[in-house]
Amino acid sequence: MSPAAGVHAPLLPEHKKVRHGSVSGAVFNVSTSIIGAGIMSIPATLKVLGVIPAFVLIVIIAFLADVSVEFLMRFTHSGESRTYAGVMKESFGQVGSIAAQVCVMITNFGCLILYQIIIGDVLSGNKTGHLGVLQEWFGIQWWNSRDIALLFTLVLIMLPLVLLRRVESLRYSSAISVLLAVVFVGISSAMAILAIFEGKTKTPRLVPSLDQETSFFDLFTAVPVIVTAFTFHFNVHPIGFELGKPSDMILAVQISLVLCAVIYFSIGLFGYLLFGDSIMPDILVNFDRSSDSAMGALLNDVVRLSYALHLMLVFPLLNFSLRTNLDEFLFPKKSLLVTDTRRFMLLTFALLVVSYIAAMAFPNIWYIFQFLGSTSAVCLAFIFPGAIVLRDVHGISTRRDKIMATIMVVLAVVTSAIAISTNVYNSFGNK
Repeated sequence: MSPAAGVHAPLLPEHKKVRHGSVSGAVFNVSTSIIGAGIMSIPATLKVLGVIPAFVLIVIIAFLADVSVEFLMRFTHSGESRTYAGVMKESFGQVGSIAAQVCVMITNFGCLILYQIIIGDVLSGNKTGHLGVLQEWFGIQWWNSRDIALLFTLVLIMLPLVLLRRVESLRYSSAISVLLAVVFVGISSAMAILAIFEGKTKTPRLVPSLDQETSFFDLFTAVPVIVTAFTFHFNVHPIGFELGKPSDMILAVQISLVLCAVIYFSIGLFGYLLFGDSIMPDILVNFDRSSDSAMGALLNDVVRLSYALHLMLVFPLLNFSLRTNLDEFLFPKKSLLVTDTRRFMLLTFALLVVSYIAAMAFPNIWYIFQFLGSTSAVCLAFIFPGAIVLRDVHGISTRRDKIMATIMVVLAVVTSAIAISTNVYNSFGNK
């Protein structure tokens, strides 16, 4: 039976001695799960919201993410399941289990497409006329076209990592990816500070500017982007159950959320200072502008390449939970995925091929972010954990828990409904 069916099953075969993961490894894996493609669109949310509202929203969503993970872990350890889908099944039956699996699959598959779109933008540019790093260095060649360059990164970098069968095995690549994210933020911050002294920065808006082109409801379209940026709940169980104590996972999540909130706001602010209202939904595209010096051009390339490599190293973590949930959904009666090499390889290669084809077909990351943040991501991050607490099948919810869960669910549903309605109106209405 699969863990999603509610059976207390180990993540690895029983005859093997399971090594407990470390808190530091969990911090790196959680942080890597959080800091994916979301950081690319955070500066664009500051353009929409203004600096102060964006900062407040980042803090609120990070706080709610911490609360929702605590809810999930507490109800997990009070029951018999060891997966997100299993916890949902204990509370809402088979419908709950399927809903969780479908949302994880939609969210993670969407993010894998996003990562490949951004990597393609960095290496080979996009259709808006922005050149990629390889094209700037070697000119436009057949081998540095978007499809070929992305195919090479899939085979040479991401494939060996997605073939690993333990989350803990990714701790070193996750540590490198977090370091690359810090390098990205550090260089961007240094460039912004230098631009401040040279008087070249753009003046950021502290509050949103409402005019004929931007209405109050348009502000809600930025919320799903930040929600998606803080959605990592699909990896809570795989990472948490490789640790020795439940409290270790809560600590790792709290450290990761603080670290990631600081990184998000830093890149949002400094990116906005550098590019102002000309900032693109994918900020890496802005770094292809010509520079006044060779050092400036080098820094632009380092920024883009460091984050592209970061996304290549994040890719396996999302693929891990996507593959597990897809297996539980398609083969609920089969043995554990890690024990069936043929099934493991089939799902792994199928996901790589389909996500690659989808990345070639979808060019814009902003709309994918809004769709994920308004639907599957908000369900995983806030609606499902809140609903589990309100259902309270184990009788462990306190009055404070239920109040917090109600606030979480209502905020998530209302903001998502407004964001979806606004996007639909903007697409088919008068604008």
